[in-house]
Amino acid sequence: MSFNKFPFVETGKPLQATGWPEVFAKIGEHFDQASSNRLIVAIECYQGVIKADIIHQIQSYFQPDVLVTEDHYLLPADVIEEKTRDYITDDRIFGRMNNLTINDLIDEKAAARYRQTIADTATGILFVVGTGACEIVQKADITIYADMARWEIQQRMRSNLVSNIGRKNHDANIEEKYKIGYFLDWRICDAFKKEILPSSDFILDTNNSEDPIMVTTRDYLESLSMVARQPFSLVPFFDPGPWGGQWMKEVCNLNKEEENFAWCFNCVPEENSLLLEFGKETFLETPSINLVFFESVPLLGQRVYEQFGAEFPIRFDFLDTMDGGNLSLQVHPSKEYIAKEFGLSYTQDESYYLMEAGEGARVYLGVKEEADLQTMISELKDANNGGSAFNAENHLCHWPAKKHDHFLIPNGTVHCSGKDCMVLEISATPYIFTFKLWDWGRLGLDGRPRPINIERGSEVIRWNHNESFVKKHLINRVEVLSNGAENREERTGLYDTQFIETRRHWFREPVTHKANGSVHVLNLVEGDEVTISSPDNSFPPLTIGYAETFVVPASVSEYVITPTGKSAGKEVATLKAFVKP
Repeated sequence: MSFNKFPFVETGKPLQATGWPEVFAKIGEHFDQASSNRLIVAIECYQGVIKADIIHQIQSYFQPDVLVTEDHYLLPADVIEEKTRDYITDDRIFGRMNNLTINDLIDEKAAARYRQTIADTATGILFVVGTGACEIVQKADITIYADMARWEIQQRMRSNLVSNIGRKNHDANIEEKYKIGYFLDWRICDAFKKEILPSSDFILDTNNSEDPIMVTTRDYLESLSMVARQPFSLVPFFDPGPWGGQWMKEVCNLNKEEENFAWCFNCVPEENSLLLEFGKETFLETPSINLVFFESVPLLGQRVYEQFGAEFPIRFDFLDTMDGGNLSLQVHPSKEYIAKEFGLSYTQDESYYLMEAGEGARVYLGVKEEADLQTMISELKDANNGGSAFNAENHLCHWPAKKHDHFLIPNGTVHCSGKDCMVLEISATPYIFTFKLWDWGRLGLDGRPRPINIERGSEVIRWNHNESFVKKHLINRVEVLSNGAENREERTGLYDTQFIETRRHWFREPVTHKANGSVHVLNLVEGDEVTISSPDNSFPPLTIGYAETFVVPASVSEYVITPTGKSAGKEVATLKAFVKP
């Protein structure tokens, strides 16, 4: 079975409009039906939506009597920059979480003037377009929520097509725009989305700004409810990197002309999309984080929701170094450090599961028994300042790696995958909080040195996570839970202090899984194909191929996985992650 790069869920719901002519025809219908000969349209935009395109299309199809854009009501860029300076910080990649809202970025005097202009306009079509549009006009006749996927926002940032909210920084480097997005814009937009999207009239998918897709909000939310009650896959997002490899090109059938692919985000709801089929073969692409926001308990389970709120706590992604290079040498902060410095309540514990490994493959994990803090940090600083290359073998443990090995990486443990490894990384979700210590003297794809954080890293390295500790606690801690002739279940991790547990099943016959109050994330780590089905036919079967990741919501109390297709009667293996009770 070939790798499915575009999994989707059939909704059975009708499509309202595809393309700007149909979108505006739908608005025109409402105007024609308006008894007052007046129609107020609010188009609320997530950061990254190209508002200039929407405004151009409005002016092409209508002659609006009033057209208010975010340039009219947001604070000046310099005021926004000053107001948010403490949260954006001077750090190259790290800011600080905060509780700012869209109202903190709105010029209230300007907003009041435009609200009065709208109130004084007795007839015609009036548009308010931009981030915060629904704060300017809170009782629009039609409210359209223009949304888009996080991965597409990043593509537009890289291409200098969009700025951060209220700023004129479209030509800034991607690190700056991403940092402002992560710590400010997306937090503001997500909080406002939770508040206003459910009461909007239409959802507009603007991932293709020239040919958007529109559905009713009612149908959209009912579709999310449907997804939260059946197994599904997110749309994987592949990205190149300075250490990237070649394995995913072949296994995932990617563009062979690309130099490499380093990452695949295959279950990171803040980054990934969810494809929903409306009508026949028309697919609305929506940020998968919306499913977390609006179907929290059915998706996560009540106890997981109470622990984490409307956040998806488990992350799956691929790291490909096959015929590539070493990952950067890195460490993740402690729970105490990430709370103090960045305002988060939990940190990034993780693990490496080896999907494949070449000859001589290895993983760096932990410090040597005799490692000296001052010496190692001094050599790292010297190497990063242009001195002699850092000799990792002098200070760090490295371990041979083979297919199906599982390396556990609690926070504070220095680590990286070496070259010729294909890693399924399983981790907690706060995924940008990585302190790079050494990048092997190479440049990023933009030709600049990648950010190094030796000072921060030195504060969180656990020096007792040395060779003896790693060997005893962090490598292949496999515990056999059941060992039948056709079904073997093993606990493979994660570390005792981590809230995620992983189970590996080897099986030839159908295996029944129970939710036990937590969302499950699984990957088919061995075998060509399996099918996930319901014992009582409460959801349609889902077929999954090798290396594909899928999610089973907590609302699916029981499901069965069966080897099918070329795998029928053969041994296959899944790796499952869930939140420990």
